[in-house]
Amino acid sequence: MLYDDIEDPDSTSPAELRADYVAELAAVVETHGVDSVADETGVDRETIAVLAEEDAGVADELTLEDAAAIAALADEAPAQDAIVAEVRDNLLMGMTTAVLDVDTIGAEIDADMDGKQVHQKVEGRAPMTLTEYALLHHFISSRQR
Repeated sequence: MLYDDIEDPDSTSPAELRADYVAELAAVVETHGVDSVADETGVDRETIAVLAEEDAGVADELTLEDAAAIAALADEAPAQDAIVAEVRDNLLMGMTTAVLDVDTIGAEIDADMDGKQVHQKVEGRAPMTLTEYALLHHFISSRQR
């Protein structure tokens, strides 16, 4: 799920991780239905419908908070706020373990983010898309050795 550690970052890529997240969320939508998920989460119905089709491109628009709201609908899943907090804690702890700072991450990841933007996204002061999360999560995990 979104908040789980990546067991073997060498065996996956950010794109595969993003696709896994989309597939997990699509399974929640399949169980609950597009309209129900849209009503319960407040996420745009069209976005939910695209997600249901497992179109990985939706991750470029879907925020971490919206993804967490959808994930929270799964059986025995934590609440949205708990998922978001766990994700952010995992990123920050991973940065600490890997001895990474936001400027290093911003310079080394394949995204249009500088250190300040990475910092804002990790701390929740700026929205983070599911694609950005997959990229950051994978990069930080790959440096924790």
